[in-house]
Amino acid sequence: MIKRLAVLLLMVLYTSASFAQETDNSMKQSATIPISKPARDFLLLQFGYFGWLNKPDSVQTKGFGYTFSAFLCYDFPIKNSKLSFATGIGINTNVTYLNGQILVLADTGARASQVHFLGDTVGYKRFKFVTTYLTAPFELRYFSNQKNRNKGFKAAIGLQIGTLLGAHTKGLRSVSGNNVKDKEDTKNFITTWNFQSTARIGWGHFSIFGTYNLTNVFKTNDGPDITPFSMGIALTGL
Repeated sequence: MIKRLAVLLLMVLYTSASFAQETDNSMKQSATIPISKPARDFLLLQFGYFGWLNKPDSVQTKGFGYTFSAFLCYDFPIKNSKLSFATGIGINTNVTYLNGQILVLADTGARASQVHFLGDTVGYKRFKFVTTYLTAPFELRYFSNQKNRNKGFKAAIGLQIGTLLGAHTKGLRSVSGNNVKDKEDTKNFITTWNFQSTARIGWGHFSIFGTYNLTNVFKTNDGPDITPFSMGIALTGL
């Protein structure tokens, strides 16, 4: 009887030791696996071509008009799905170059009623029109890789709402061999609230994007009905 108890005790001790060793090995292996939180694309940078649709024949543009946007976003995952909702705040700047024309935004004098596109009688080397909006994006996002959003296919659709921070024209001309810049600032005739639909598709950090404005450049009856659009490259991460 004593022998049987001794054998049983030895078997229990051996089993316990083996289990403890396996547990210790498992813990060591787990400790070597890095624990990381999935990226949620907090940072969104966009750069691309900016153009005007539906502009009248009397408005002439040229060159590479461009747009640049920088956003800080917060991402809200939708339960355990591959979808999330994101919103944030940022800056959106748009630049348009005119061809042989100037844009008069003067808010005093005979032309105070609206903007005017006039022929360039000065001979500007370059004449551009710039708008800057404080913008909040609202997006529905899809990620194919739930564990690491910096890898794999991703897409997003949404709406951006902006409030006008500033608008100006700037012309570069030569006077006696010296470059002179003429700048005119005013927000009187520019759309105060900007609404644009957005779409983005890509892989990892890089995507291509497109936007289409739901509002015009100028206020109703203050200028021609011109609808902006843009397309380009987006960088996301963090």
